[in-house]
Amino acid sequence: MVDLDFRIEDVRVEKYSAAPLLLFALHVVNRTPELPVLNVMLNCQIRIEPARRRYDGDEHERLSDLFGQPSRWGETLRSLLWTHANVSVSSLDPERKVELPVPCSYDFNIAATKYFHGLEQGDVPLNFLFSGSIFYRDGEGRLQIEQIPWSKECAYRLPVGIWRAMMERYYPQSMWLCLHRDVFDELDQYRRQLGLPTFERALQSLLEASAAEAT
Repeated sequence: MVDLDFRIEDVRVEKYSAAPLLLFALHVVNRTPELPVLNVMLNCQIRIEPARRRYDGDEHERLSDLFGQPSRWGETLRSLLWTHANVSVSSLDPERKVELPVPCSYDFNIAATKYFHGLEQGDVPLNFLFSGSIFYRDGEGRLQIEQIPWSKECAYRLPVGIWRAMMERYYPQSMWLCLHRDVFDELDQYRRQLGLPTFERALQSLLEASAAEAT
């Protein structure tokens, strides 16, 4: 039975992708070198482990949408699925380093995006859960296929600054806001009626009118 170890050693922002993309430096080691590994079709589920870090300052308020009031965080700080990723790892002799590409969303309807945005500093505790197929040769040189055990995983702490730098690179001074189509149509009609050039200016106008009415 082939025994592989996985470790995330670093992360960087892909500069030339069409959408936000992180590249995690993945180190794969074959602990059974007597069984030559030809290829690994690697799948990875990446989860956020919010209970593995401390929260300070405004983070309590900014994360209340996800976890409720801080008094309940002992019960609500549960593991969150962030995303899935996959990569093909060529022959291990007995180890290899590859980059695991992880697409990132800026959609604030997604819990992971709310979590990243809610953090002011520090890092994000991640857990990488590996699965997939291993292609190798047995002691007699015959080609074999084996599944990666579900127990294979590793932890990594993603610096919040890396995530913020990535989003600033792809969406400089911008945020994404998803609206229901009916709401968008009403906002667009309001913008056109007032002759406003952008949706941002339309939202500012509505906020200013609401503030004036409140006072």
